[in-house]
Amino acid sequence: MPSFDISSEIDMVELRNAVDQANKEITNRFDFKGSDARVEQGEKLLTLFADDDFKLDQVFDVLVGKFAKRGIDVRSVERGDAQKISGNKMKQELKLKVGIESESAKKIVRILKDSKLKVQGSIQGEEVRVTGAKRDVLQEAIALLRKQVTDIPLQFGNFRD
Repeated sequence: MPSFDISSEIDMVELRNAVDQANKEITNRFDFKGSDARVEQGEKLLTLFADDDFKLDQVFDVLVGKFAKRGIDVRSVERGDAQKISGNKMKQELKLKVGIESESAKKIVRILKDSKLKVQGSIQGEEVRVTGAKRDVLQEAIALLRKQVTDIPLQFGNFRD
């Protein structure tokens, strides 16, 4: 039976390149001269540092621009609250959404069941496997999910005949 997997991943190499390019642009921009504005990358976390709220928003805008150039979907980043560190210094954490959470996976399976297509979705960890009788039905399922699931970025891979 033909099948494919639905996942939500971030290319970590492209993410690292986007963070490096954003830091390079921040150090070279005139409006950031003399400030401690930067982006640091953790395991599944990005931390933005700046001198005030306005510059923090500017750092985020620079980072989003670099994400767009590198093909990283902004929906895979969850923006946290800005926090004061010391004096006027601000920091903000961005959580990276890797994998499909159980609520979103259940929503995807529910969409497939309600669509009356002859496919079955099964949750396997942080992925959803969809199986069907024919390749055409699976392609219809992909088109349906691309249209209806807009809150997280989805990748469709491991297509087997």
